[in-house]
Amino acid sequence: MTSEQRRDPLADELLTPENAAFLLIDYQPTQINSINSMQRAQLIENIISTVKIIQAYKIPVILSTVNVQTGRNQDTIPRIKDLLPGVKSYDRTTINAWEDQELNAAVKATGRKKLIIAALWTEACLTFPTLDALREGYAVFPVVDSVGGTSLVAHEAALRRIENAGAQPTSNAQLACELQRDWNRTATTPQFVQDLLDAGIFLKLA
Repeated sequence: MTSEQRRDPLADELLTPENAAFLLIDYQPTQINSINSMQRAQLIENIISTVKIIQAYKIPVILSTVNVQTGRNQDTIPRIKDLLPGVKSYDRTTINAWEDQELNAAVKATGRKKLIIAALWTEACLTFPTLDALREGYAVFPVVDSVGGTSLVAHEAALRRIENAGAQPTSNAQLACELQRDWNRTATTPQFVQDLLDAGIFLKLA
């Protein structure tokens, strides 16, 4: 029952609250309504779970939308936006968020080389920045149960493509457990438990 001393959270090969940043890209009505790889209501619940996990560990969030200022699209859905008070949203015209200068600079300004990412669609707005970030030396962790594509085939093909390029798929449960790591880290344990319960993942506590 004796835990090892905590590893250096900046140098840890696994995700930690201190070495990761979160990219949240294009959770807007048009994109959500075009998802056909999973039930849309479940997608919304899953991404809300992801955001709550990220918030529990105070990980920097880079939020982005596409074509809001041009009037072609609506903003991030309120259920997500309401969880992120004070978080700046970077609006773009680029399909590939990595090619937006402001967003790219915001990612680099975090100084963090591990990027947790959720984006719609899997085959475009998740794939392209993931591939570019990998080429620039980032480790990228797509949250696979919180993303979706225009078809199941498109979604799965995109995940294979980015995994073959070096992306490391994760899930909400895995993400929460990796960030928490030890039940003895009591500052975040209550929220860790609550987030997983809210996500429908049942935990048996000793």
